[in-house]
Amino acid sequence: MRVYVSVDMEGVAGVVHESQTDPTNPACAAEYARFRRLMTAEANAAIEGALAAGATKIVVNDSHWFMRNLLAEELHQAAELLAGDPKPRSMVEGIDGGFDAALFIGYHARAGTRNAILDHTYADRIHEVRLNGRPVGELGINAGFAGVTGVPVALVSGDSALAAEARELLGDHVAVVVVKEAVSRHAAPTTLEVDFALTIHADMAELCPGATRTAGRTVAFTHQDYREVFRAWRALLNLSAVV
Repeated sequence: MRVYVSVDMEGVAGVVHESQTDPTNPACAAEYARFRRLMTAEANAAIEGALAAGATKIVVNDSHWFMRNLLAEELHQAAELLAGDPKPRSMVEGIDGGFDAALFIGYHARAGTRNAILDHTYADRIHEVRLNGRPVGELGINAGFAGVTGVPVALVSGDSALAAEARELLGDHVAVVVVKEAVSRHAAPTTLEVDFALTIHADMAELCPGATRTAGRTVAFTHQDYREVFRAWRALLNLSAVV
């Protein structure tokens, strides 16, 4: 059995603030160093679980920020590490390599979710993302791509808000592990709609070929193949940053 593991950081047990997940701020260096070790520990727990279930190959994709957070020297030796950025498929880079199951570890709720720890969808400039009219976050966007590559999402871990999102989106087909309680903060064709925080973000994003500006801060993209929809999402996200 081949297992793919995508590991984010905001949904790791103990994480409650941006200072614990920010690799760019020197003032946060000590906190970040501490929590990247906890992130690695949760990745190792997932690896050990996969091995216990009979996994013969495990690939771990570092999926947070610049994607070089996991401590390679402390990661379980049974796993291969995929780290660094940019990756064309970001949080699900390499998932189309013939895996039998995917584990999404340390994930968080989509932007705008009530009582969710560090809720966002890829970037703070994203207000909301919809697939065929249904609001989705990183979990939904990534699970969709996993689905078209034939890889079922077998397990998701994060806070209680992420767990509710996973159950609503993926039903009883996915195991959900709640590592903390939050108390604050296939249809074809597929249409992706992105509401940006500012109109200037949408100004840049609509430059993506095939994209349509549907409202002041909303850009849409429709295609029969979800792989192309996912690629458009990456283009919209990256173009919106060019301001």
